[in-house]
Amino acid sequence: MTVSKLDVRTDDGVMDVYLHLPPGHEADGGEPLPTVIMYPDAFGVRPVTQDMADRLAALGYAVALPNIFYRTPDAGPFDAATTFSDPEARARLFDVMQKANATAVMGDTGALLTALDDVPAARSDKVGTTGYCMGGRLAFAAAGTHPDRVAAAASFHGGRLAVEDDPESPHRHAGEVRARLYFGVADNDSSCTPEDQVRLAGALDEAKVEYRMEVYTGAAHGFAVKDFPVYDEAAAERHWDRTAELFDATLKAPAA
Repeated sequence: MTVSKLDVRTDDGVMDVYLHLPPGHEADGGEPLPTVIMYPDAFGVRPVTQDMADRLAALGYAVALPNIFYRTPDAGPFDAATTFSDPEARARLFDVMQKANATAVMGDTGALLTALDDVPAARSDKVGTTGYCMGGRLAFAAAGTHPDRVAAAASFHGGRLAVEDDPESPHRHAGEVRARLYFGVADNDSSCTPEDQVRLAGALDEAKVEYRMEVYTGAAHGFAVKDFPVYDEAAAERHWDRTAELFDATLKAPAA
């Protein structure tokens, strides 16, 4: 794969973004590719997320993988296998996550979209978003925050997608969404309960949003990411199939 780094200036500093392209493509030339922004989970950009961006790029996409935790560069690294059982590491992680709240990251996403306008290899007039865990929430939020740009969004084991008492809950912006959506929901996930799923579906139905929601029976929160202890190969492969189906149908159509 071809990987280059973009430094994207935001209101809070400079966010580093990794641009993954298929073999033979360079960021400064060639036919523009359909573009997907991939939001990482709470453990941030690391080898496993780089590998995932490579796999998506190999399907014919320019994949932008942003370091959404650039505001706290010295907080990590965090180990997905042990952080939640270590009180000190868990507290540090929650502090990092709080600074990368939806409002902040949606501002960052606007800056990233502007930066992608100047990348010849990346088609930026309509993009896809995808994400994992908290990144799944951000991918959904982007569809409601940047509806003129986001044509498709996928959320995998996303948390807090439709929380009744959360003013930042992305389901509140369902009426602004123009994208086609996909939700791959982990089974028995306390961050996306059956009640949350009903609330989410109700908001999307009322807004007449095109979406598909699937519960991955038997798969735990984190099923798609290889360095999670609960990684589930069968569920992960299914998530790759759904990712390709969504973005091939929405982003690979000729430009209007």
